Amino acid sequence: MTTAHVTPQDTAVSHLHPRGSFVIEDHRLPTGKEEVWRFTPIGQMEDFFDQMLERASMPITLEAGPDKAWSWLKPGAFPRGSVLVPVDRPAAIAASEDQARHVVIDGAHADPIRLSIHGDGLDPSAAHLVIEAKPASSATVVLTHTGLARFIGNVEIRVGQAASLTVVTIQDWDRGSVHLGQHEALVDEGATYRHIAVSLGGDLVRLQNNVSYAGSGGDAELLGVYFADAGQHLEHRLFIDHNHPKGVSHVDYRGALQGERAESVWVGDVLIRPAAVGIETYEANKNLVLTDGCRVHAVPNLEIETGEILGAGHSASTGRFDDEQLFYLKSRGITETEARHLVVRGFFSAILARIGLDDVAATLMSRIDKELAFDKEN
Repeated sequence: MTTAHVTPQDTAVSHLHPRGSFVIEDHRLPTGKEEVWRFTPIGQMEDFFDQMLERASMPITLEAGPDKAWSWLKPGAFPRGSVLVPVDRPAAIAASEDQARHVVIDGAHADPIRLSIHGDGLDPSAAHLVIEAKPASSATVVLTHTGLARFIGNVEIRVGQAASLTVVTIQDWDRGSVHLGQHEALVDEGATYRHIAVSLGGDLVRLQNNVSYAGSGGDAELLGVYFADAGQHLEHRLFIDHNHPKGVSHVDYRGALQGERAESVWVGDVLIRPAAVGIETYEANKNLVLTDGCRVHAVPNLEIETGEILGAGHSASTGRFDDEQLFYLKSRGITETEARHLVVRGFFSAILARIGLDDVAATLMSRIDKELAFDKEN
């Protein structure tokens, strides 16, 4: 696949963001020693990459939304490949799918467009989704993953001039599932883009969430919620490429972990190029460890190539329950189990409330309540 819209000089290349390619063979099989793979349990998927070469196409279902906005794209058909260049072997495999689903958003959509992917077994599968928000359009797209699957999925997103787009991706797989994916967005002049990642299910989820700008004044907000149980590995890697002036980016990811060998990875990288004068960026990651036996990796990176900016910063924190909070709640007659539930709900509610969809937020909070089960774990 070739494209005239993404060129090598536009693509940042370093140990944190390797050069992309649509050719599968250009991406070596990972060993786990590479910087971008060193936190991923490669041993759990030694046969994964080769099996994917003989994969099935995973169907994407339109649950709610206009049928006229629903079509297919062959490789090389614009806008497919104009934003997403695969940065690793799984993404290149998904990008080689014969057909990609194409969602076109034109005008204002008050009701969310709902898409779903449901796995029914462990045969290798892949999908490539293209979401195109036309200039001055507005919409929310909710993509839900459920069932049992070994899956790689790309999501390619164009946000046109002055458009407003929210993409919510929910990973609520059954245990035993593996999900690798690359989400890539291009935000045009004066556009607003919000991406919300919620990872709760599956044995291994590894998502890359990347953003760049096609004009000045673009605004991107990346939010995330994850809850890792015993034996789960939930990994989120973000790269924001400030390549135009006056852009804005804010990142807020929050995770909780409980159980033996529960593991989370968050890597946030922001690159501020010489041309990106007047930008503002901040990224934060907060983790709450609920039991012994958990492992958290939180790595914020900030690469600044111009000092002419409004502000840039990052933070990452990992901690246990605040004993003072628990003491205060227990002194008011609340049991320790109930107090822990309240603290965790408050920890996540700040993100879930920003989804903007009451039914989705309520469903996710219910799932988090089920994940807690402190009275059974302790």
